[in-house]
Amino acid sequence: MLAVQAVPHSADKGWIAYTSNRSGTFEIWLFRPQDGLHVQMTRGLGAEFSVPYWSPDGRKIAFIGAGNVVYVLDTVTLAVARIDQIELYTLLDWSPDRRFLAYVNNARIVVYDTFSHRSYAIMEPGASDVQWFPSGTELLFAAPDSSGNTQLFRIRANGTGRRQITQNTDGPLHDVRISPDGSFALYTFPGASISIISTVDLTTGTVYKLEGGPLAKNYYPAWSPDSRSIAYSATAYQEPNYYSLIQIDSRIGRNQRTLAVSDCFATPVGWSPDGEKIAYLSGCAGAESASRLWIIDIGEQKPVNVLNGGRITALQWSPRVRRLPANIFTCLVYQVSFPYPANWRRVSDEKYEGFDGFFQVSAISAGDRIADVCRSEAFHPLMPYGSSPRIVNATIQHQEACFISPSADQPAEMNKQAALIVRYPRPVHIGETSYNYFILWADVNHIRQIGRRLTFLLT
Repeated sequence: MLAVQAVPHSADKGWIAYTSNRSGTFEIWLFRPQDGLHVQMTRGLGAEFSVPYWSPDGRKIAFIGAGNVVYVLDTVTLAVARIDQIELYTLLDWSPDRRFLAYVNNARIVVYDTFSHRSYAIMEPGASDVQWFPSGTELLFAAPDSSGNTQLFRIRANGTGRRQITQNTDGPLHDVRISPDGSFALYTFPGASISIISTVDLTTGTVYKLEGGPLAKNYYPAWSPDSRSIAYSATAYQEPNYYSLIQIDSRIGRNQRTLAVSDCFATPVGWSPDGEKIAYLSGCAGAESASRLWIIDIGEQKPVNVLNGGRITALQWSPRVRRLPANIFTCLVYQVSFPYPANWRRVSDEKYEGFDGFFQVSAISAGDRIADVCRSEAFHPLMPYGSSPRIVNATIQHQEACFISPSADQPAEMNKQAALIVRYPRPVHIGETSYNYFILWADVNHIRQIGRRLTFLLT
């Protein structure tokens, strides 16, 4: 009954994973910038300190959650794996083939196979911020040298070939992050009160210091997808409050730009998959954590507020465009076929749903005027679409049709239900009844996407 095909989503700008207590407790949420959809992904597993880490294919998210446990969430199937128990804020890094997670636990570099659920460890006292090189055969990490100074090292994934990269004497190194192309790394030093960003060419060992903000308090540095730029939060002060500047600079400095201002002391930042936008947090108003999520276009420099409410503690944009496959729903009873998201699952013969939407099909036996049929559905006495739904006439498969969109006061239990009614090319007989209209119900974010690709099977 079902076939699978790939469907490109050229308009998809990725997803932003963020940690928020907007549902009452801190959980991992997803936000889709192109249509404003917010989806709660975890229940009872998140924590205030949870930081989401996307897998390279944009399908899974690793995070440290309740009980200091490392969880891996599959955003398609919603399956959750419990991996290990580690210290808060430990960096989790996915291998390029999306199979392995690397992290540090109890003086060991741990490499965990998320397919087989087996792991091995490389003893490395004092190590932190372990990450994969793009080759998938080497790891980068920070650790003390024989004199106690923190250095960057590289080592083969099997634990051999350990080599020191830096000759640092400036104190501890923090927030080590390898560039996406593996040619550079960045880090902050020496601590929290003073935090300066430097980069290092991993081939030559040459170190570059970025100018940073006015107080030398630069936090949350993040590489652009093309490895050429770094975004970060730079703390500033104006009587009587601290605030932060959202800044970017080239990987060797000397090209600093301020894009926006946040009223938080510091905020995490995240690059869009195409490198054209940056997400950041604001709305602290004297509190320790933010309540607003913003996105700024680097070219236009016009911040857009995309979320208000609750507390938000972390964010990360998915690494690249998610190209989800689509299944094909084919129903001989209602004589229709159309694609739907592959992560949706069958609830009944007529209904499928997933974490981000649903559809249901049926048929209507009614009079010849489709305008009357559409109005009767839209303004049903129970008001399933709210008090003032919108009806838009359309043509589907050369047949008269209408889309029904809900108004803002639609009951919450309707899950943003919208509808599409299409006149059949000729009546369909189901049992002893003849039906002359097909009706598709789906969430408002998917109704047009699905409806425009509807095909009748009538011959």
